[in-house]
Amino acid sequence: MSAPGSLSYVKMNGLGNEIVVVDLRRGGALPGPDGIRAIAQNPRTAFDQMMVLDPPRTPGTDAFVRIFNTDGSESAACGNGTRCIGWLETERTGKHDLRFETRAGILRVSVKDLSAITVDMGEPRFGWAEIPLAEAFHDTRAIELQIGPIDAPLLHSPSVVNVGNPHVIFWVDKPVAGYDLGRFGPLIENHPLFPDRVNVTIAEVISRTEIAIRTWERGVGLTQACGTAACATAVSAMRKNLVDRKVTVNLPGGPLVIEWAADNHILMTGPAALEHEGTLGEEPAAAAKQQPALSPHPVPVGRLT
Repeated sequence: MSAPGSLSYVKMNGLGNEIVVVDLRRGGALPGPDGIRAIAQNPRTAFDQMMVLDPPRTPGTDAFVRIFNTDGSESAACGNGTRCIGWLETERTGKHDLRFETRAGILRVSVKDLSAITVDMGEPRFGWAEIPLAEAFHDTRAIELQIGPIDAPLLHSPSVVNVGNPHVIFWVDKPVAGYDLGRFGPLIENHPLFPDRVNVTIAEVISRTEIAIRTWERGVGLTQACGTAACATAVSAMRKNLVDRKVTVNLPGGPLVIEWAADNHILMTGPAALEHEGTLGEEPAAAAKQQPALSPHPVPVGRLT
């Protein structure tokens, strides 16, 4: 394994979702989980997701992409990161239509410019075993799960879906900033109902064409934006007939346009931003990236009765 110091990287972001891109198609190798966590803890290379481009495995694709979270765990999909690597590949090759293979399947990317990059995120999966859940729920538009006292839950009856990653969405009728997601997000992420852990979103439907969300990402924590959460929320709201088939999803970092097309594929359109380039191992060591402190008084989480 080559030393991480020999690896170049590009730091980008998608609506504030911090992305580090490492291209291994011409050689090199990553460190193990401890090394990945160390990269995430350095302020200059801190990331929510690291996108690692490996040589293509399937003919006609541009790369096989591995995705790592802040804690060193792997993720199957990252919409914001996919927009970033799409723009980089367009800059490198001049191609505007790209195909990247991930653990979630092959994602098609269309690049107009830095402000308009569309990713075909594939088809959503709604079956309880596909998400997956630890027990059967035949209607995943609203499962039995609550946060808070059993007689007056703060949140309840969320939707669940897999859009490359498992997601749970709690519907609220007031601004999402008013909920302490940093407190109960990690409790839901690690709830036994979700054997692969889960991304946790609070969503307020503003109109038939607009939704506001905040997300706690599994393996990361609170982020400015989560592309798969925007997709998961949009299609879940569409299943509940709360919104039209094309909506703007407002995240803390900015808006994404999500369309659930007639072929059952989810199309996500949004920007990417280039921050800087560097070499891993040559960045100054620094203190760990800060994560929200957990409350010493956990919020009760359980099934509804």
